[in-house]
Amino acid sequence: MNLKLVGSSLIIAGTALGAGMLAIPMVLAQFGLVWGTLLMLFIWLGTTYAALLLLEASIKAGGGLGMNTIARKTLGKGGQVVTNGLLYALLVCLLMAYIIGAGDLLKKLLSGIGLEFTMLQSQIVFTVLAGLVVAAGTATVDKINRILFAIMVLMLAVTLMSLVPTMTVDNLMLATSDSKVALIKTSSVLFTSFGFMVVIPSLVTYNEGASHKQLRNMVIVGSMIPLVSYLLWLYAAMGNLNADQMVGFSNVSELIAALGAKHSMINAVLSIFTGLALLTSFLGVAMALFDQNVDMFRQNRAVTYVLTFILPLVGAVVAADQFLSVLGYAGIILVFLAVFIPMAMTMKLRGQDDSQFEVDASGALYRVGGGQLALGLSFLFGCFMLAAELI
Repeated sequence: MNLKLVGSSLIIAGTALGAGMLAIPMVLAQFGLVWGTLLMLFIWLGTTYAALLLLEASIKAGGGLGMNTIARKTLGKGGQVVTNGLLYALLVCLLMAYIIGAGDLLKKLLSGIGLEFTMLQSQIVFTVLAGLVVAAGTATVDKINRILFAIMVLMLAVTLMSLVPTMTVDNLMLATSDSKVALIKTSSVLFTSFGFMVVIPSLVTYNEGASHKQLRNMVIVGSMIPLVSYLLWLYAAMGNLNADQMVGFSNVSELIAALGAKHSMINAVLSIFTGLALLTSFLGVAMALFDQNVDMFRQNRAVTYVLTFILPLVGAVVAADQFLSVLGYAGIILVFLAVFIPMAMTMKLRGQDDSQFEVDASGALYRVGGGQLALGLSFLFGCFMLAAELI
């Protein structure tokens, strides 16, 4: 077993599995089990295919620590500027959100052991310490992420084992809304829940020497872990609470409290899960931004460390209120980065002579299956997601 590839799949999964997972039942419960499951599978299929397109572009471009190199080699200077602008906007926005959330969580944890930190101090401590892990390199992120992910899986398993015995079929089959427009609106929430593509260039470089088939399986397995986790959590929550209850909740805390009323340890277990989900997402996104900065600025690790974390930290500290209202636009940016740009890169490379691209040890040249039909469907998927974000 190749532990680097296993760890890389877990980095993909950990980047996707953010704390927002807990809100998925509140979003989908009103549409019932069937429509919720079908929409989840549709979003997973579209995002995973687009991620494989980025993998193909990464491999054919010769790898590279960040999207900067791949965009320059495939889309030219203009495409490089657009890609970098979108990527920086997305990654900085996401890191700001994670720093705000983690700072609040750390402040509460420290208060529980008698240490009183301000929000500013908590955010700085979290960013500095988590940032050092990222600056240590992908191998360090991989090893720490494996431990964090194992604990997350354990917490999720404990939660599911507690909730499954009290599930009812009536709750699972109940649908209180048949509005397809409302269903489409929820697509944007699910789409961002599969936003792992930013780590793929880093993982291709990290797994240098792996076969193209191994890299493909790394992406597919990494994307399936959050899919299974989301569906199991959706079913467990829907089976214990009816749709009317969940639609009435204004935040995740109310959902956890309602489940905790039936099972006393749910609150503590899901609090741990939330913190770890936040941390694994931070590590994945920060790794992508760090490697992008290495690729773009060619500075030593100390300078890159400052370049990577200073802007998200300052933004989280001084512009939190304004930022949170703008965060919704991150989904629109993600549609272009996760779907349209990988498609453009791949189409450009497929128009070139295959003999110029390196093959793996088995002599294979990687190309995502499906041909022009799959590319056309991926384009339609991107248009669908853009419409869902703008509704």
